[in-house]
Parts: sequence; C-alpha cells; structure tokens
Amino acid sequence: MVRERPPGRSCGALHRCLLGAALLLGLRLCLELRRAGSGPAVHSVPRGHIPRPPGPHLLPAPVPPRGASKRQVTYVRSGRRAPPGGGGSGTPEPSCCALRGRPRQKGPRWHIELQPWAGPAQSLDEEASRFLQYISTTQIACDHMSTDGLATDSSSAKKPWLVCLDDRFGLAHQIRNRQCRLYSLGLGSDDTHFEVSMANEGCEVHRFDPSVKSAHILESQRLWYHRLSIDWRDPHPAVAAPKLHSNTRKLGSILNEFGHHKIDVLKADLESAEWKVLENLILEDVLEQIGQLIFEIHLHWPGFEVSGSDSSVVRFWYSLLKELERKDFRLFYSYKDLSKPQLFLKKDIFNASSCYTLSWVNTRWK
Repeated sequence: MVRERPPGRSCGALHRCLLGAALLLGLRLCLELRRAGSGPAVHSVPRGHIPRPPGPHLLPAPVPPRGASKRQVTYVRSGRRAPPGGGGSGTPEPSCCALRGRPRQKGPRWHIELQPWAGPAQSLDEEASRFLQYISTTQIACDHMSTDGLATDSSSAKKPWLVCLDDRFGLAHQIRNRQCRLYSLGLGSDDTHFEVSMANEGCEVHRFDPSVKSAHILESQRLWYHRLSIDWRDPHPAVAAPKLHSNTRKLGSILNEFGHHKIDVLKADLESAEWKVLENLILEDVLEQIGQLIFEIHLHWPGFEVSGSDSSVVRFWYSLLKELERKDFRLFYSYKDLSKPQLFLKKDIFNASSCYTLSWVNTRWK
C-alpha cells in the first residue's frame, strides 16, 4: 500500500530551495560590490536584472537596427568664423577681433536711481537750471587736452572731441605704447577727423556705423569700420530684422564677441539715442571697462523711448550723469554748440543750446 504525501510538502521544499538560492545570490552580489568599490569604476545593475555567473560564455554583440549605421556622428555648429583664406568660397572678410569674450556674471540692474527733485515745485525751471549748471561746470582739471585727437593742425576739425592726456590717467602712456583702443559710435556722420588722427597716433580704432557697405572694413592699419549699430538692447531672436544687413547690438555684447576687455576712449554721436545707450552702460556695469567718455548730448527733445513730463525728463537726464559721477567719472570738458538751434525740449528758453559735447575721465582707470 502506497502512502500518499501530505499536500503542500513538495511546494514547501521548493520554496526553501528558492529562498536559499536567493540568499546565496545576495551574498555573492554583496561580495562583488565590495570588490568593485576598491577597484575600477562600478557599472550600475538595472533593477530586476540578475547577472550571469562568471564563465566562458560570451554574449553576442548587439545588432544595430536595420538601416542604421554602425557609427553615428553628431555635428555641432561652432560660432567661430573660419580663418581668413580657408575653406569657404569667395573672398573672406577681414577678421578684426578674436571672438573669445565671456559674458559677465553680475546680475543686471533694472533701473537707475533717480535723484531727488531739484525743488519742491518739481518744475521744469528748477530741473533745467540744475541740469544746465551741472553740464557746464567741469569737475576736474586736465592740464593736457588734445583737440581732435593728437593732430597739431585742427583747422579742419568740425567738432571739439577732446581727450585728457595727463599722465595720471594713463591714456598718453597707452598711446605711446600703441596699446590704446578707441570705440566710435556714430550714425552715418562724415566727420571722421578724430578717428583718423587717433589711429595715426597709434590707437586701435573701431568705428561702428550701420551705413558702411561691408561687415568689417580695414580702412588703414589701425582703423576699422563695422556695419553695426549700437543699441540699448539686443535684437529679439524671434523677430526678423527689417533689412538684410541691419545689425544692432548692445555695446556689452560687442565687447564680449570681439574679446575686448577694455576701451580707453568711447566716443558717441548717436543723435538722441545717447540717453538710452548711456543708461544701458550704467545698468550692465560696462562703464568699468571704459577709461574716457566723449558724448554729444541732444536736448531739443527727450530722446528715444524717454517719456514723461518735461521736468521728469530733465530729472532722468540729470540722474544718468550723477550715476557717472558715482562710478568715478569726472567731467573735464564741456562745449556748448552755438551753431545748433538754441532749443531746450522744443522751447527757446534758458539760453541753452540743443547740443553739447561733454568729456569725462574715469579717475580709477589704470
């Protein structure tokens, strides 16, 4: 007579076998991980994957999907231009600058700090009187000023662009060592006597003018023309440029792209865009990279994108110039252009000209 096994005994034995095998496998995995921790890099094991025991078995190489290449290459488009004379079709444009600049790490300021009102009435008379007195009074004496660069004959000069050549500010030393750099921001003006004379004396001159025909033109050994317009904002990448060759950029962006970390002299004749450009230089701390400023300012209207009452506009102008003073810029020359209409915010008042040329020096410049 055959005795029947109790139901479930075979299943219990099987469970014990599986549990023992799992424990052994876990101990083995722990040993392997300990050995790997003191050796080469550890390869992570996917969840649920049980590695095979070591042995002579070799896994077959993975088969690529049908139609796929064995090697896949990803091409990354570089922002650098091709070197002159290499690779491209046609004649390459001259390369003026090394594109090696790095963006600034400082966070941007969103607005300037407005100065208190000139008087309790917050009137145009009060604001204009304070502003005009401020731009007409020099703050520092400069013993050696050049008229129209360093040229001895200034009879052909159209405007008195002045730089300070006192040794304490370093510009004369930079010119003698041919390490001077000048940026000239213009809007199609034919008056280039200042730029030419400074280039002849040894400065590396970059003139930005959207009216030139080519992207970069080397006019002489040290004088460059660039088809770029300086703006107080960079173009939005989603908005197409209205013209094929139009190109506007902030000055800080151009400095980064050209790899220039300083400008010894910045000259600007921007036909009323100077107020917003100056605001941008202040907000983005570009002023720290500039040694001397020569700006032509226009007072016959508020300027591009400057709004508010007349008294508010003048207060804004004054606040911008006080920001220069806070950045250690001092006014050393002021020129009132009597050949221009004598208008102040479209009014014939205050005995003011509609145009002044002002020159500042950065007293901390080295």
